[in-house]
Amino acid sequence: MAQDTCIEFNDVVAGYKDFMILNNLSFKAKRGTITLLLGPNGAGKSTVLKTLFGLLKPRQGTITLDGQRINGASQKELLAHGIAFVPQGRNLFGQLTVFENLELGGITLGMKTTHERIPEVLAFFPRVQDRINSMASALSGGEQKQLEIGRTLLLRPKVILIDEPSIGLSPMVVADVFKLLRQLADQGTTVLMVEQNVKSALKISDEAIALESGRLVLQKPASELLSDPHIERLFLGGAHGATESSTLASA
Repeated sequence: MAQDTCIEFNDVVAGYKDFMILNNLSFKAKRGTITLLLGPNGAGKSTVLKTLFGLLKPRQGTITLDGQRINGASQKELLAHGIAFVPQGRNLFGQLTVFENLELGGITLGMKTTHERIPEVLAFFPRVQDRINSMASALSGGEQKQLEIGRTLLLRPKVILIDEPSIGLSPMVVADVFKLLRQLADQGTTVLMVEQNVKSALKISDEAIALESGRLVLQKPASELLSDPHIERLFLGGAHGATESSTLASA
C-alpha cells in the first residue's frame, strides 16, 4: 500500500527580513518515513525545520500537514497538530532534575497525563531512567540529548523535526538515537531530519532531499544516494555537482 503524503511544501519562500533562504521550495515527505535533508552550509536545511515549526513565517507558498494548510500556525497550535521540534544543541533546564524536565515537556498535557506517560518514555532510555533524580546539567551529552527526545515523545507526536542530533555525541550514543528514530518511523511517526553524519543517517533514512540555495535539487531513495560515490560532494560541495555525477553514473 502506498504511503500517503504527510508534509508538503509548495513554492515556499521564507527567510529573515529581506534575506530569503528558502526560494520557491517544493517537496513532499511521506507518512511513517525518515526524510533526510542534505546540502552544504547555508542551503536552507535548518530553515525548513524552523519554517515548518512556525518559527519563521513563509512569505509565499503553502505548507500542509496531512492535506491541511498550517501556514502561520503558532507553535502551540502545531504541537496540538502533532508536530514536535528537537532543535540543535542542548535545550534543557540544567538546574532542574530529569523528572522535572519531563514534567515541563508535558505541560500542555496536564500533570496526570504527563505522569502516566513518563514511564513509557523512560523505557526507551534506561540510562536516563537510572538518573531520574539527577540534575539535567549533570547528565552526559548523550543522556541530555536522549532526555530532549524523551521530552518530545511525551507528546506522542505524529511528526518529529530533529536538527543535527549527533552533534557532540559518541558514535555509540548516535547509533542508539538513530535506532530509536528508525523504530519510531516504523511505528508510524514521520521524521524530518538534518544531520551532518550523512552516511550513517542515510542508512536509517527512507528518502533524501538535497537543497542548494534554498531550492530542491535532488530527491531520491536514501539507499540509492548511499551507494553514490559522490555523496561527499553532495554534502560538502553543493548538490548540483552530485546531481550531474549521478546522471553520468546512470547513463
